[in-house]
Amino acid sequence: MSMKSINPATGEVLREFRTHSAAEVEVKLAKAEELFASFSPRSKLKERLNWLGRAADILIRDKGRFAKMMTLEMGKPIAQAEAEVEKCALGCRHYVENAEKILADEQIKTEKSASYVRYLPIGPVLAVMPWNFPFWQVFRFAAPALAAGNIGLLKHASNVPECALAIEEIFREAGFPDGAFQTLLIPSSMVNGVIADNRVKATTLTGSEGAGSKVAEASGKYLKKTVLELGGSDPFIVMPSADVDLAVRTAVTARVQNTGQSCIASKRFIVHSDIYVKFVDAFVAGMKALKVGDPMDRTVQVGPLATWDIRDELAKQVEDTVKAGAECMIGGKVPAGPGAFYEPTVLAQIPEKAPAYFDELFGPVASVFKARDIGAAIRIANATRFGLGSSVWTNDKAEEARFVDEIDAGFTAVNGMVASDPRLPFGGTKASGHGRELAAVGMREFLNAKTVVRT
Repeated sequence: MSMKSINPATGEVLREFRTHSAAEVEVKLAKAEELFASFSPRSKLKERLNWLGRAADILIRDKGRFAKMMTLEMGKPIAQAEAEVEKCALGCRHYVENAEKILADEQIKTEKSASYVRYLPIGPVLAVMPWNFPFWQVFRFAAPALAAGNIGLLKHASNVPECALAIEEIFREAGFPDGAFQTLLIPSSMVNGVIADNRVKATTLTGSEGAGSKVAEASGKYLKKTVLELGGSDPFIVMPSADVDLAVRTAVTARVQNTGQSCIASKRFIVHSDIYVKFVDAFVAGMKALKVGDPMDRTVQVGPLATWDIRDELAKQVEDTVKAGAECMIGGKVPAGPGAFYEPTVLAQIPEKAPAYFDELFGPVASVFKARDIGAAIRIANATRFGLGSSVWTNDKAEEARFVDEIDAGFTAVNGMVASDPRLPFGGTKASGHGRELAAVGMREFLNAKTVVRT
């Protein structure tokens, strides 16, 4: 079997990679298990952090090469790809600077002479990662995992094999011992077998609901810890007290980051009726002005979708939404020519039975809703099975407090765009998954919080 790297802007097959056999996977698992004992001790922390710092240096040194790799393999606009590489370096350096403090014993006063929690690594952890942020999604798992002394095993999306292998090489060049981080070029059909293996202690997945459900089921069967970051249909709420002009500019960026292929991209724009016309007119104009084209062109803001299947699914969702009675204000079509492109689109007057009301639309398609008051805005925001991020625009402190308390999501950005930050926990509620990544909370997800008491 093989995996193909295909440029979604042109359809050109860039490279073909042979998948790993069951025997090759066995060798990698054995290597991971064997290394753990010597790699994981607390006495090796400074050495691990030194290697992690070198990985950050390599990312910056070869930023152009890695960014071009992402752009060619999954279509991310080149400037955004460069920013992704920089963010990976930032994530590595965050744990270089903070891991020792996060991993320090947590002293708890009791009647014992000593009582504390010690955070210890658990062993090899399997990461099943998506194509939309092919470097960042991996590094936000790998940086804290390797710093803590865990072993990383990566099953990356099948359309970004070159990125997957490049990440393994970064860690190897940085000085991490052979086996500390390994890429498994395997099809999805082999994932359950890896999860079932006694040498694999936990699993983390970023991806679709379907993939998350399957991984959670397989992990649960063997009583293994999972962290899941799944889809999102994030609300972007604008109230009359907000700076509407700034909200509009941010809304356009928030919808089309990574060509709209981001779980935390704002997708449902919920606008108070008093400013609805003003916001929507400006928002439609902003979406219409976006430049679509070759993602290697630095002036392009919207590139191709990552695959033709993703593009076709998006087109079907829009078509079905319009058939259900929604208004397509701009876009709504597959442009002529090569590549997996889709026009920037704005949908309005969306009935509750339409896909754009209840599904995640993974591409440059925005859904706008009118709300008569804050209560209606919150009800629309929560009328989805997802609960990842949310963006709220208000200068009223009482409204802000209600949004923070009542929107069912793992993240609320006030007067700004949702963006992950290595200093802050990240994750969702409901069908957007469970567990957290990043910050101290994320690092400790795959650690044994061992209670120690001395009489």
